[in-house]
Amino acid sequence: MQTQASFTPKQANDFIGGLSSPSKMPCFSFSIPAWYCITGQKLRNAKNTICSKCYALKGRYVFGPVKAAMERRFAKLQDERWVEAMVVAIGKREKSGFFRWHDSGDLQSVEHLEKIAAVAKALPNIRFWLPTREYFIVANYFKKHGKVPDNLTIRLSALSIDGPAPSAIAKRFGLVTSGVTKQSFDCPSSKQDGKCRACRACWDKTIENVNYKLH
Repeated sequence: MQTQASFTPKQANDFIGGLSSPSKMPCFSFSIPAWYCITGQKLRNAKNTICSKCYALKGRYVFGPVKAAMERRFAKLQDERWVEAMVVAIGKREKSGFFRWHDSGDLQSVEHLEKIAAVAKALPNIRFWLPTREYFIVANYFKKHGKVPDNLTIRLSALSIDGPAPSAIAKRFGLVTSGVTKQSFDCPSSKQDGKCRACRACWDKTIENVNYKLH
């Protein structure tokens, strides 16, 4: 990545396909098509999995303009300028101090996670949250790099509805989870009109597990 940005904020936003703004979130996010999820594709037709109830395969996510925007974002992931453009776009627009990766979609490769880590490293004043079911991608990243930036919280997500959190693999790499455990922080959004409001538990590495209600 060049030391001096070659993108204006508008150019960066246009290049990455724009940021998303989920109504629940206190911040911007970045979404790619859920139909490209690697693990999700395998679980989509399996009974009682989270992916069989995927909210990102219905509602506004399947509207033509939204689908087209996510396809544009997905197409840019392989571009060597993606990290630089994301840093400019997020750094200019995100004023909350928080950012979520993938309100739709998931990791595609170790290289994808490397780019996300590079964005986080370049923006140390923003706390990033990455929920993922791509355990093997995360494991292979850690075998290669050993750690992620301190401001990037990777939360490994359960596979099944009311299923156990993937605690064993998370503990191997010092990560946190979502799912069912003996001691969980229950996401309060179901009692808050579906919104985070003042809660920032998902971004907090000291909260080992967050349990979400199906939505």
